[in-house]
Amino acid sequence: MRIDILTLFPSMFDGFLNESIIKRAIESGYVDIHIHNFRDYSLDPHQKVDDYPFGGGPGMVLMPQPIFDAVLSLKTDESKVILMTPQGQKYSQAKAKELKLEKHLIIICGHYEGFDERIRNLADIEISIGDFILTGGEIPSMAVCDSVIRLLDGVIDNESKAEESFEDELLDYPVYTRPADFRGMKVPEVLLSGHHAKINEWRHNEQLKRTKERRPDLLERAD
Repeated sequence: MRIDILTLFPSMFDGFLNESIIKRAIESGYVDIHIHNFRDYSLDPHQKVDDYPFGGGPGMVLMPQPIFDAVLSLKTDESKVILMTPQGQKYSQAKAKELKLEKHLIIICGHYEGFDERIRNLADIEISIGDFILTGGEIPSMAVCDSVIRLLDGVIDNESKAEESFEDELLDYPVYTRPADFRGMKVPEVLLSGHHAKINEWRHNEQLKRTKERRPDLLERAD
């Protein structure tokens, strides 16, 4: 998979690309990520990319020209263009699974007060990571990339992915490690029993219990 990210702040991605699973996925060739500063595509002699909104109002608005030129220079028939915006559809694990099947993602990170409405014409999909506002689309774009890249074949083992939260629309079950008794807090006896059928039953029941307590909305969609 190839991912191109359009941003005003490329250095924000330095740590993201050079640590942990993302770094290993890049080095192993599972994903090819390129960060583009769309100031580089501005036709303004001072690389200006924003201007005041028509009709008045607070803040500055991203102009269409630099972003259009950036996207069109990168786009192919295999590209899916994603616009990060609070007005987009709320992101989910199901959407991450859809995106991991794509060969090429182009992600546009918004900033300032917003972006010229015509930029929406570039997008195949608009995504929001939640009902809150951030200073820009950089952090949301990292969240999307991380969630997609870890699903790519070979990045992490399939068994780990099969038992995570949101698989079958349930939250993950509790997990424990040594010591079995830590400051009076004991690991459930069933996990020490070696009886795999009972362990699996306990884990499933804990998933249902935890989901009911914390995210009852997921149970409406659960199988």
